Amino acid sequence: MAWTRKTRHSTGPLYKGQHRFEHWYRDNQVYFITARCRDRYAAFASERAKAVFWDRFEYYTREARFTPWVTSLIPNHYHVVGYCKVGEHLGPMMRKLHGSVAKLVNDLLPQRRVPFWSEAGHKDYFDGCIRDEKQCRRAYRYTLTQSVRHGLCSDWREYPHTRVNVELEAGVRRALELAAFLEGVPYKRYQREPKRRTGH
Repeated sequence: MAWTRKTRHSTGPLYKGQHRFEHWYRDNQVYFITARCRDRYAAFASERAKAVFWDRFEYYTREARFTPWVTSLIPNHYHVVGYCKVGEHLGPMMRKLHGSVAKLVNDLLPQRRVPFWSEAGHKDYFDGCIRDEKQCRRAYRYTLTQSVRHGLCSDWREYPHTRVNVELEAGVRRALELAAFLEGVPYKRYQREPKRRTGH
């Protein structure tokens, strides 16, 4: 069985009868990850800010042995679908990525934003373990078409900040070979997350 660790921002599994938000760090797993700038602020509107994100993203994903399949960077958020080989590396990867991006992009902004990343409940990112091939295909296509959904272009291929490292069919085939989907775990864990995050 794959190594798995869970973390949450508050104690206890429930709050007002609902499951608390958790991060799951799991070996050999396909993940959907997304994060948004506080108050939907367009911190990545400039090309310089986008360049900072990509530089740090490529560095820290490589360091953590996380393989991005498809990534889209929009002016106030990003999405990525990718393969995590070593679950223990995911938490440090996200802390380093978000910390360094926040510092360096803040250096470019007219006024520093602290916190830089944040949503309700003090979450600075959402990670979801992909459950099966169907969810994987939906999350991949959702990430791939972010630029079109947000009106930045009419075809994702026209948008330089959508990057494909692993084609969908190749990724799905490899994930099935590695048994890298979290099958058998109900989707209820994500019931508090907006359905639009994975295109459901």
